[in-house]
Amino acid sequence: MKVAYLGPVATFTEAALLQLIESGDVWSGGAGEVADGVGAGSAGVSGRGEIERVPVISANAALDGIASGEYDAAVMPIENSLEGGVPATLDALMRVGHARIVAETVVPVRFVLAVRPGTALADVEAFGTHPHAEAQTREWMGAHLPDAQFMPAPSTAAAAKQLGAGEAPFHAAVCPELAAQAYGLEVAAEDIGTAKNAMTRFILVKPNPQLPTPTGADKTTIVATLATDKAGSLLGLLEQFSARRVNLSRIESRPTGDGLGLYKFSIDISGHVREPRVAESLAGVHRMVRKLQFLGSYPAADGIPVEVDSTSTASSFDDSSAWVRSILG
Repeated sequence: MKVAYLGPVATFTEAALLQLIESGDVWSGGAGEVADGVGAGSAGVSGRGEIERVPVISANAALDGIASGEYDAAVMPIENSLEGGVPATLDALMRVGHARIVAETVVPVRFVLAVRPGTALADVEAFGTHPHAEAQTREWMGAHLPDAQFMPAPSTAAAAKQLGAGEAPFHAAVCPELAAQAYGLEVAAEDIGTAKNAMTRFILVKPNPQLPTPTGADKTTIVATLATDKAGSLLGLLEQFSARRVNLSRIESRPTGDGLGLYKFSIDISGHVREPRVAESLAGVHRMVRKLQFLGSYPAADGIPVEVDSTSTASSFDDSSAWVRSILG
């Protein structure tokens, strides 16, 4: 089984893939099935066969590989607790119709200061990392290495790789601990980020899979393109969910590319499409938008059961339908 992830090696995305392998979700696309074992290199071995982890350059490359049959699945970041949605992933998902989200996992964002063996903290005159990581560790660096020069890198893992190979113009890298381990670096300081509760949510995407079984703690992701840009259009869409007591955990706009002021909406719903309240909400949305994309219903990473109002349970919908049928005879 070949699974693509946003590379290079030892990124937070690879850490997410390792979590999905360990939980068994990489196989089933659902919760609770645990793999028998995980390898430490580019592939992991479980009771169901070998998993080859393949780094790719973008979400588009991962999804194109799924479409061509090159990859069996892909892992990519979709939401960050500090930055919100990941635009590249949202846009890539919006343009495809051949893949669905089957699982998610959450990875804490923790940065370390990594150095080559034998390098003292006092020797660090410059450090490399991605600009986002630099922003999240600026406070620590300012307090402990105020004179160290920041040198931008394409990614945190790329900075670690360059440093480990002895090809870097800097003496330290701000990166995940996984990257430090992968490239033979020592950790000079741990957990140097300002936001101690920072985390990123990752999704597992597969080509047109069967729907995972509802667990009671599920999430559904859709993309809705409004039919017209007029007052009340978005409100009308939201009312389809409100009327059925369906919670939205995320809603973000992305441009359609057809002109200024024209947007698609990426939405996460608390619930599974097999639940009547969710299914009827989506049917209502489908009637009023130009295009509705269903990207998947899957177990939520936190495993917390969705609270369902007594008027929106499956049995309440069944009772209502039975009442209507009794009238119609």
